[in-house]
Amino acid sequence: MNKAQSWGSIILFCILIFGFGIVTAISPDSEYSETENRTLAQMPALRLQAILDGSFESDYEEYLTDQFVLRDDWIALKTTVERAAGRTQSNDIYFAEDDYLIEAHTGTFTDAQAQTNIQLLAQFTEKYAEQFGADHMTVMIIPNAVDVLREKLPAFASPYDEEEYLAQIEAALADVWFDAGSVLWEHCGEEIYYRTDHHWKTLGAFYVYQAWANAQGFAAPTLEQYEIETVTDSFEGTIQSKLGIHTVTDSIELFRNTDEPSYTVEKDGNGELLESVYDYSALETKSKYDIFFGGNNALTQIRTEAGTGRKILVIKDSYAHCFVPFLISEFDEIDVLDIRYYNQELSALIDGNEYTDLLFLYNASGFAEDTSLTKLLY
Repeated sequence: MNKAQSWGSIILFCILIFGFGIVTAISPDSEYSETENRTLAQMPALRLQAILDGSFESDYEEYLTDQFVLRDDWIALKTTVERAAGRTQSNDIYFAEDDYLIEAHTGTFTDAQAQTNIQLLAQFTEKYAEQFGADHMTVMIIPNAVDVLREKLPAFASPYDEEEYLAQIEAALADVWFDAGSVLWEHCGEEIYYRTDHHWKTLGAFYVYQAWANAQGFAAPTLEQYEIETVTDSFEGTIQSKLGIHTVTDSIELFRNTDEPSYTVEKDGNGELLESVYDYSALETKSKYDIFFGGNNALTQIRTEAGTGRKILVIKDSYAHCFVPFLISEFDEIDVLDIRYYNQELSALIDGNEYTDLLFLYNASGFAEDTSLTKLLY
């Protein structure tokens, strides 16, 4: 290589490194990624304490990662190259059998936050044990696909941290624990998780509801009691978006109880009464899973004509969205609380309402990672 070629290589290298940095710096920041369905990191505030404790550097690195110019294209290129090279995992996601993309959740269940959340939930259930009793308080932590669908994972995958973590939660909450995992394991050969998204499918939620209803003394429903409507077969979920590629598409099903009582839905006390828990407008967006309740709301209140005299508080993450509609036939009032977005005292809500039942429903990784669970004790 002659001198001119050497300088050419150096100049090209500088353009690539510094050019992308400059373009990233002058480009307006994006607040939200439609592709990944999440909020993107913003420029952290420059504070002396943050610099000294290292949090500024960490936050700034996350900011650069989220705001890098042509970020989605680079992610797609990286995934494509890794798959072509025979890699079975990319961006902490396994390329599993039957076109499943399954998150590994590496480190999630051994992190300090995961252990803290077990303690917080145990304190919460102990606080309200006398008020509800073991028969009317339930904790469901739904295992993720990496646990239930482990037979679809590539050779040498290690999905066992989640199983151990769920056992720890069960040990801390024995009296109010409902073993959803055992139910799902019985149906692991069926389509109970999305192939491209992190949620379970409505069929999986039905099987768990059926078993829980039986344990609660309700009339356990059968599939024949529901009209199953496929509302889309073109859903591409958040896991696929993290890889930046298109693989397969998923279908979303709604289960409609043929004997379902009439009901109304109010979100966040806005005064608008809706006649359905389903928001069909979401099907026109990337976030098609938001057909359930229109996405996350702090407090959703459902009032039914079931006539059972029972009123339930559901503390949840988005895994509950396809589960809650099954409750409509058994409860007169259903308050659905997402504590991540609820900024009032939970104790005031519980003390101010005559709830007969309480259900805590999260997915395993969402529970382990949630930094808002201190609100359980307020």
